[in-house]
Amino acid sequence: MAAQEFDLVVVGSGPGGYVAAIRAAQLKMKVAMVERAELGGICLNWGCIPTKALLRSSDVYQLLTHAESFGFKVEGKVTIQLDKIVERSRAVAKQMSQGIAFLMKKNKITVIAGSAKLAGRGKLNVSKDGQPVAEISAKHIILATGARARQLPGLEIDGKLVWSYREALVPKEQPKRLLVVGSGAIGIEFASFFRTLGSDVTVVEVMDRVLPVEDEEISAFARKAFEKQGIKIRTSAKVTKLDRKDNSVVATIEADGKSETLEVDRVISAVGIIGNTEEVGLDTVKGVKVDRGFIQVDEYLRTGEAGIYAIGDVVSPPWLAHKASHEGIICVEAIAGLHPHPMKVENIPGCTYCTPQVASVGWTESRAKQEGREVRVGRFPFIGNGKAVALGEPQGLVKTIFDAKTGELLGAHMVGAEVTELIQGYVIAKTGELTEAELMETIFPHPTISETMHESVLDAYGRVIHM
Repeated sequence: MAAQEFDLVVVGSGPGGYVAAIRAAQLKMKVAMVERAELGGICLNWGCIPTKALLRSSDVYQLLTHAESFGFKVEGKVTIQLDKIVERSRAVAKQMSQGIAFLMKKNKITVIAGSAKLAGRGKLNVSKDGQPVAEISAKHIILATGARARQLPGLEIDGKLVWSYREALVPKEQPKRLLVVGSGAIGIEFASFFRTLGSDVTVVEVMDRVLPVEDEEISAFARKAFEKQGIKIRTSAKVTKLDRKDNSVVATIEADGKSETLEVDRVISAVGIIGNTEEVGLDTVKGVKVDRGFIQVDEYLRTGEAGIYAIGDVVSPPWLAHKASHEGIICVEAIAGLHPHPMKVENIPGCTYCTPQVASVGWTESRAKQEGREVRVGRFPFIGNGKAVALGEPQGLVKTIFDAKTGELLGAHMVGAEVTELIQGYVIAKTGELTEAELMETIFPHPTISETMHESVLDAYGRVIHM
């Protein structure tokens, strides 16, 4: 088996890997990409994309069940066809994966199916089903191997009674009673989906609030909205034991020094992720360091071993697809000698696609104060926005945080309809280092929900109009 030589080999085809490969091809490198499963990685096949397809179906169901408030009468009962919902989600994922295959062909990137393992500096062996497939050599190797669901002792995922995101994406039947462990983006999105379809959902979170990475005010607003929908939320609590029966689970929950049990049909474990660093051959190179399951890299995604880089979920947080893609571009452009700007973590937006949606960028109010900043804070509720009321989406809030001395936008936090689309306006403002002056002078179109963004900025400086 003859060795193949490339300028760059990317291991993993998720949003970090395939973007890195395409950018390298644009820069005239000879590129190969190794993928052991579906093109597009977890995001396109078992994460970002199929979950949004599921959530879209639940949005449609919610509108149908409230059709009369919009002037329509629906004769008879709206029937949930869970198999069709899942089928549509899988079809969307398949379409996106096929799109990546097209992009690889278009950019003349060699795709090798199999599992890659380092065999010393600049060398990779690829195997599939235990059989060798290829020997590859390259001056530069990017590890974009992603991550998998973290498992806690006693809460091990079995695929039947205790689900990870994978099983939650393809349920054969809807659980009547569901326990979600963890209230980060993954946990809350599935809680929102199943609750909208009628499941009795309980969320247990070890921290003192749901969506713990978000601003406290936004987190509290979201919790009230979730509870109004019927989601039961237990914060400052933890699941200590799961007693698995034939077709149900009895969970032991501890909070405030007290213990109680809850019987449910299924459990979703959403307690974080751990990087896929095993079986990659890291032991064959000396300079690659792993800390708590994640590869350590510098600002240009270089490991301690010359010619080996790592991007995406296998490195430091936040573990987001768009962060992985940007890392891929930074990494490749640095390899090419283009001197890209290092990643600014505070400019990475975060989005959660529950109902209502949550989105943010930059520091929370408490973080800004911890950093010693004197702040100006603006707020504007959706109820004061004509478009939100017309859409039947009056529940929402925009919060903006500015440095009181310089006018720098330190953070923006939103909860409400379509805020995952709106947040990019604030991301551009932060990236462009705009101040309150430019934001206040910006003309926002009417009627749009985006006007809430303008009003929040105005409110921070005592100039709010519609409140």
